[in-house]
Amino acid sequence: MARHRFVTAVQTTTLRYNEAVPGHRTQGGLISHHKTSRILLISNSTLHGSGYLDHAADEICDFLGNVQKVAFIPYALHDRDAYTRTARERFQAMGYQLSSVHTTTDPVDIVNQCDAVFIGGGNTFRLLKALYDFDLLGTIRTRVAEGMPYIGSSAGSNVAGPTIKTTNDMPIVQPPSFNALGLVPFQINPHYLDPDPQSTHKGETREERILQFLEENDTPVAGLREGAMIRIENEAMTLKGSSGARIFRKGLGPIEVLPGSRLNELLAS
Repeated sequence: MARHRFVTAVQTTTLRYNEAVPGHRTQGGLISHHKTSRILLISNSTLHGSGYLDHAADEICDFLGNVQKVAFIPYALHDRDAYTRTARERFQAMGYQLSSVHTTTDPVDIVNQCDAVFIGGGNTFRLLKALYDFDLLGTIRTRVAEGMPYIGSSAGSNVAGPTIKTTNDMPIVQPPSFNALGLVPFQINPHYLDPDPQSTHKGETREERILQFLEENDTPVAGLREGAMIRIENEAMTLKGSSGARIFRKGLGPIEVLPGSRLNELLAS
């Protein structure tokens, strides 16, 4: 196994994005709206020993600030009513109104009428298929480009990347494409698990699967351990949370990254 390389700070000023996503404009290899994008990507919704989003509540509140209305996209789970009740209760406790897109015949309108969007976790394939089915991809891209705060957790973080090719989920449904929102120039692997040297399991480790992805693709991958999150604001990508992350790039050894690290150069595509 490759030796860990630790990074505490990396300075840069641009986010490069070389993989085209339908409906997503770039200028000279740069994300055209990177100066206004505000994005919070959370590895997991529930951390062992705490309740729903408890571990991320302070970061969410700091990130959202004076936002009032949050659009919730619950499509990653089958029981959308129950999921919405859970999310609404948590966001209300943080001081925000939450409206779920599944409660209306016009989910695009809810996204346009709210101040921020939160996409929760569950099955990434089911989530992405619904985003295509309800024609939400373009609307979310446009709103985020305009500065609308985007929060994703688990599957909701997966779909923020160029594709969903590094999800951990089973393909229980088939979306029209693996292409996702493309809000960030890197792939996400949430719930990242480190190899256990004491394990007798002979299947592939998470690291091996990500390295297989890089045999066929060039896009960097952020392996976010549970408790980790990436915040993108003011052109800076910063690792937040408590557990760190592991960064994978084609042709290079994995890099261990500590909370507080700047990630722009490591995750530039």
